[in-house]
Amino acid sequence: MDNLIISDLSKTYKNGVKALQNISLQIPKGMFGLLGPNGAGKSTLMRTIATLQEADHGELMLGGLNIQTQPNELRKILGYLPQQFGVYPALSAEMLLSHLAVLKGIMNRKERKDIVLALLNRVNLYEVRKQKLGEFSGGMKQRFGIAQALLNNPKLLIVDEPTAGLDPVERNRFYNLLSEVGEQTIVILSTHIVDDVKELCTKMAIINKGQVVIQGNPIEIIASLNGRLYEKTIQKCELEHYKNEYQVISDRLYLGKQLVHVLSDSHPGSDFKPIEANLEDVYMTQIFKS
Repeated sequence: MDNLIISDLSKTYKNGVKALQNISLQIPKGMFGLLGPNGAGKSTLMRTIATLQEADHGELMLGGLNIQTQPNELRKILGYLPQQFGVYPALSAEMLLSHLAVLKGIMNRKERKDIVLALLNRVNLYEVRKQKLGEFSGGMKQRFGIAQALLNNPKLLIVDEPTAGLDPVERNRFYNLLSEVGEQTIVILSTHIVDDVKELCTKMAIINKGQVVIQGNPIEIIASLNGRLYEKTIQKCELEHYKNEYQVISDRLYLGKQLVHVLSDSHPGSDFKPIEANLEDVYMTQIFKS
């Protein structure tokens, strides 16, 4: 399986917003997590890779395929589930998936039916294949979205904020499905939900303000914070003082009091206790720095 190579990719919109600033990534087969807050540039990057918009400069290569000069060739091997995936509510899952299969060039009727039913079974929608999509839950629609993205057996699958709004059961189903797909395919998971990346991805990058601020293996990135993270429970009224005195990377309410996480190369004293880092701490640290 060829790697996806993103080299020095930049995009500035007409209103002056620098959505991408010299993005460079190497993405191998498997699950790759792209983390970042809303507005960080994730969706712009995904749309650019998916040939839905052009970059100002930079290069996108999938093996020997130049995505910018050969967009139609890329589309033949691309699966894409955008953040907003619309369906025709009056059509059944089987009918719409069959129609989408025609649009992707699967013209033989028997072959098309076999592929459609196999995909609906794979995403656990076979039993409701005759049901109207307008009656589907959010999770069911997302699974249908993955089915349409897999119609052409893609070498590259892009999913943009796929688990937003899903309940825990649907979310776990979605995780399992993406993990299965990622065994044979490059899967880029773009999200602002840290747990999505923690559960699924062996490689990741954090993007903020259009720039890659860190990339690598999640476990190794988390280990880089070991011995430098501390927490303390304080009064809510003390929060501003602690933000002024320490590098507070996150704060949250815990049993009616404020729990702060502080990054420090030495023990900050004053009843702070050392803690093990997690991916959310990494995320907050990088967003805080940038």
